[in-house]
Amino acid sequence: MSRVCSITGKRPKSGNTVSHSQRHTKRRWVPNVKKKKIMVNGRLVKMKVSMRALRTLEKKGLIG
Repeated sequence: MSRVCSITGKRPKSGNTVSHSQRHTKRRWVPNVKKKKIMVNGRLVKMKVSMRALRTLEKKGLIG
């Protein structure tokens, strides 16, 4: 499953973990993406949505 939000377009970021001795090793930050059913134009559609986007939609009153 590709971790890309269909609403915001958030995708994984990459960078380095830096230890106390300053050794750099690669790591990834992945967004918290879940499959949710969302009402779009009167129809339920399954979308991959980040939890941040879902929270915003709920605050605006666009979801349940």
